[in-house]
Amino acid sequence: MIAPEHLGAPAAGSGIETIAEAFEAARADGRRAALMPYMMGGFPDLERSLEIGLAYADGGADLIELGVPFSDPLADGPVIHAAGTAALSAGTRLHDVLELARAISARVPVVLMCYANPIYARGLDRFADALADSGASGLIVPDLPHEEAPEMLEACERRGLALVPLVAPTTPQARLARIGERARGFVYTVSLTGTTGERAGLADGLAGVISRAKELTSVPVAVGFGIATPDQAAAAAEAGADGVIVGSRLVRAAAESSDPASSVRDLVLALGRALR
Repeated sequence: MIAPEHLGAPAAGSGIETIAEAFEAARADGRRAALMPYMMGGFPDLERSLEIGLAYADGGADLIELGVPFSDPLADGPVIHAAGTAALSAGTRLHDVLELARAISARVPVVLMCYANPIYARGLDRFADALADSGASGLIVPDLPHEEAPEMLEACERRGLALVPLVAPTTPQARLARIGERARGFVYTVSLTGTTGERAGLADGLAGVISRAKELTSVPVAVGFGIATPDQAAAAAEAGADGVIVGSRLVRAAAESSDPASSVRDLVLALGRALR
């Protein structure tokens, strides 16, 4: 359990507004794109994952994507998959990650990344109530198809939460238009086909993928999957991304360091500098 002194009050206003303000604040602060580091809730353990979230805030993160560990994470590569497995083995459950969201969201907006099964196992309305109560601003459900999202979208909107959709380089134009029209918070644009993980370089044609998404939505477009270095973050911003999401590199740093919070804070600082 997280110590009570770390549990902050949820941010004022709706989560949708909070996310919009975070992107605006990043621009006002001189960033070409908002920086959104990913962390796995409960990894390496609950207390240290809280320290990592607060270190992200200290390093200048504009938003944080907070993952819920799941036994069958179809979108995740080996680094994040291993972190989720370790968190589950240590006993981390959904309610623990929601406590992390409450603590971290007192410092920086949090968007929860959760697969559909834990949500429906709890019950959609019960889950959405708990998410709103945690102070989180939004929700990403990577295995929820757009066609099956209306009920979850409605549950989120009743509580002011952003249900953030994902699009990929392979998303057809007509479907991209339907997704973009109903997007809330931001559109999570997957930079490549495949799972999360570090890559040597960004995918060819990324600017075109971002441009297609931006033409068909009124919310910011953030890019994730495969972004690991400050140069890659800068290149994603140069390609037109409104936000840059970095996951596997930071999770790997947390796994390899004797002082995870310090290591990830330094990386977030470097990524932030590259976006200026």
